[in-house]
Amino acid sequence: MKLSYEPLFKTMKDKNISTYDLIDKQNFSRATYYHSIKKGKHVNTSTLMLLCKILQCEVQDIIKFE
Repeated sequence: MKLSYEPLFKTMKDKNISTYDLIDKQNFSRATYYHSIKKGKHVNTSTLMLLCKILQCEVQDIIKFE
Protein backbone atom coordinates (compact mmCIF):
# COMPACT_ATOMS: atom_id res chain seq x y z
CA MET A 1 0.00 0.00 0.00
CA LYS A 2 1.31 3.43 -0.97
CA LEU A 3 0.57 6.78 0.66
CA SER A 4 -0.66 9.55 -1.65
CA TYR A 5 -0.96 13.26 -0.95
CA GLU A 6 -2.96 13.92 -4.11
CA PRO A 7 -6.03 14.79 -1.98
CA LEU A 8 -3.95 17.49 -0.26
CA PHE A 9 -2.93 19.07 -3.54
CA LYS A 10 -6.54 18.96 -4.76
CA THR A 11 -7.84 20.46 -1.51
CA MET A 12 -5.27 23.24 -1.69
CA LYS A 13 -6.27 23.98 -5.28
CA ASP A 14 -10.00 23.89 -4.46
CA LYS A 15 -9.46 26.33 -1.58
CA ASN A 16 -7.10 28.55 -3.59
CA ILE A 17 -4.26 27.98 -1.13
CA SER A 18 -0.86 28.00 -2.76
CA THR A 19 2.33 26.42 -1.48
CA TYR A 20 3.47 29.96 -0.68
CA ASP A 21 0.32 30.54 1.41
CA LEU A 22 0.79 27.28 3.27
CA ILE A 23 4.46 27.82 4.07
CA ASP A 24 4.89 31.57 4.36
CA LYS A 25 1.48 32.75 5.52
CA GLN A 26 0.48 29.76 7.67
CA ASN A 27 4.02 28.97 8.90
CA PHE A 28 3.88 25.35 7.76
CA SER A 29 7.29 23.70 7.69
CA ARG A 30 9.01 24.15 4.33
CA ALA A 31 11.17 21.07 5.03
CA THR A 32 8.14 18.89 5.79
CA TYR A 33 6.38 20.05 2.65
CA TYR A 34 9.27 19.63 0.24
CA HIS A 35 11.19 16.75 1.83
CA SER A 36 8.29 14.60 2.98
CA ILE A 37 4.95 15.48 1.42
CA LYS A 38 6.15 16.29 -2.11
CA LYS A 39 8.21 13.06 -2.08
CA GLY A 40 5.30 10.95 -0.81
CA LYS A 41 6.98 10.09 2.49
CA HIS A 42 5.18 9.55 5.76
CA VAL A 43 4.47 12.40 8.17
CA ASN A 44 3.35 12.20 11.78
CA THR A 45 -0.23 12.62 12.92
CA SER A 46 0.42 16.05 14.41
CA THR A 47 1.42 17.25 10.94
CA LEU A 48 -1.79 15.84 9.48
CA MET A 49 -3.80 17.51 12.24
CA LEU A 50 -2.07 20.84 11.54
CA LEU A 51 -2.85 20.57 7.83
CA CYS A 52 -6.49 19.79 8.65
CA LYS A 53 -6.64 22.84 10.89
CA ILE A 54 -5.02 25.16 8.35
CA LEU A 55 -7.17 23.90 5.47
CA GLN A 56 -10.30 23.40 7.59
CA CYS A 57 -10.80 19.90 6.25
CA GLU A 58 -10.78 16.22 7.22
CA VAL A 59 -7.82 13.85 7.02
CA GLN A 60 -9.29 12.12 3.95
CA ASP A 61 -8.98 15.49 2.21
CA ILE A 62 -5.19 15.28 2.73
CA ILE A 63 -4.10 11.67 2.29
CA LYS A 64 -5.22 8.40 0.78
CA PHE A 65 -3.78 4.93 0.51
CA GLU A 66 -3.40 3.37 -2.90
